Amino acid sequence: MYAVAEVAGMQRQLAEGRKVKVPLLEGEAGQKVTIDKVFAVVDGANSRFGAPTLDGASVSATIVEHGRDRKVTCFKKKRRKGFKKKLGHRQGYTLISVDSISA
Repeated sequence: MYAVAEVAGMQRQLAEGRKVKVPLLEGEAGQKVTIDKVFAVVDGANSRFGAPTLDGASVSATIVEHGRDRKVTCFKKKRRKGFKKKLGHRQGYTLISVDSISA
């Protein structure tokens, strides 16, 4: 059984017992989070799809930790001009553990 839900502006496939990296959420480690914007719940032959969201469906999860992802570098260069620019960015993330999916 899994659900497709929107977490912090991104759609993710969430399954019970799975740990998922999502964009940075507010809250402390160990705190419970409820995700109400669920688009689909799939359980074998019993699949439910919302238009656009399912009424009454939610996903319960626990925040495991906050962290920062690996560095992404961006390098810009213009030929024959002597222009070079190197930029780097580390995106913050939250690791959540999905506890239950209620349809």
